[in-house]
Amino acid sequence: MIGSENAPPEIFDRVRRRGRRDRAAAQFAAHDFLHARMADELLDRLDSVQRPFARALDLGCLDGKVGQALRARGLAVVSADPGLRFAAAARGVQCDEDRLPFADGSFDLVVACGGLDQVNDLPGALVLIRRALRPDGLFLGAMAGAGSLVRLRAALLASEEKAVARLHPQIDIRSAGDLLARAGFALPVADGERVAVRYASLLPLLADLRGSAATNLLAGPVPPLTRAALARAAERLAAAADPDGKTAETIELVYLLGWAPAPSQPRPARRGSGTASLARALAKVAPERDSPST
Repeated sequence: MIGSENAPPEIFDRVRRRGRRDRAAAQFAAHDFLHARMADELLDRLDSVQRPFARALDLGCLDGKVGQALRARGLAVVSADPGLRFAAAARGVQCDEDRLPFADGSFDLVVACGGLDQVNDLPGALVLIRRALRPDGLFLGAMAGAGSLVRLRAALLASEEKAVARLHPQIDIRSAGDLLARAGFALPVADGERVAVRYASLLPLLADLRGSAATNLLAGPVPPLTRAALARAAERLAAAADPDGKTAETIELVYLLGWAPAPSQPRPARRGSGTASLARALAKVAPERDSPST
């Protein structure tokens, strides 16, 4: 339980996270390309589901575009975000994903686009999301996963005399699927894609991270990056550039899908046989039809 004497130490600084999101709010539209990509993918998957939804939670709403798209599909939407400015702009609720204030069974759809990799208690957050869903409700999530920003991570580590953790640990696809199952979701699916983003130098990359509220949120004091270390990191990144002078950085995106358990659902495969396919999970409410292509 959060706040108990036996609670593990928190990985992320909650106050710092809120502040970074508030700082990013004004210029988010100039740096939202990854969030937009994840949102488009989640909405495409939602459109493949062969059942109606009525009430949705846009969790980690950021600029509110996911909520707007859900409203355009005829849903009543509640927005929530850890950042006060994002929450206020969406006329929503300010809360952390692992401290949801919603009653059990409040929604038949929860969409969490882009923020779950910054949550202190991700297993607990997934449990709360599942509890906030009505039976047979759908959860769709997306986040940056393990293997992201490999070149930046290596450049920063090699550029400082004393190694400092400046990029937080992230979860891989297999572990994400396991967490969905442990949280009690039926027909859990975790899959992903690799996105390459090319930069002319280190500074635009750092600007995108700041502008999307994705800079260092690790708890505890973090010494500032010195100018000398920043220059060395820039040189190392430039050394990996393509012939046109731009360096490709990789972002691993992880997508999550799970259903709140209901008696009408198909029985899961035996343990150890792998997670359900995405097509089956999306089409499970209409087994008489062909599975949609994915």
